[in-house]
Amino acid sequence: MRNIATAKDEEARKAMIDQVGEGLALLEGAFSKCSKGKGFFGGDQIGYLDIAFGSYLGWLRALEKMNGVKLMDETKTPGLLKWADSFSSHPAVKDVFPETEKLVEFAKVLAKFKATLPTYQKS
Repeated sequence: MRNIATAKDEEARKAMIDQVGEGLALLEGAFSKCSKGKGFFGGDQIGYLDIAFGSYLGWLRALEKMNGVKLMDETKTPGLLKWADSFSSHPAVKDVFPETEKLVEFAKVLAKFKATLPTYQKS
């Protein structure tokens, strides 16, 4: 996901967006197999995989907003989209889940800071 923000040009950015989309399509399949039709990767309750992927969910939403794309949608990743809504609104998560707008603002500040660094320190 980070490579989308640092792409050199529009063509490279589009390629990175496509790559993330392909990864999410694979994850959609894994979610379908793991969840067996239930709300979370392990079934009815949030588990390790939900927390692991959920830690990227806020940044994924920020990335979508910053780039004007939808990486998770009803047609390509319906299970993940439903999972994302269930996960982020779960009582154990909703009060600590980062707001998309705050992550977008932080990403902008971080990008400005990185722009001031010498080339060898930017990775």
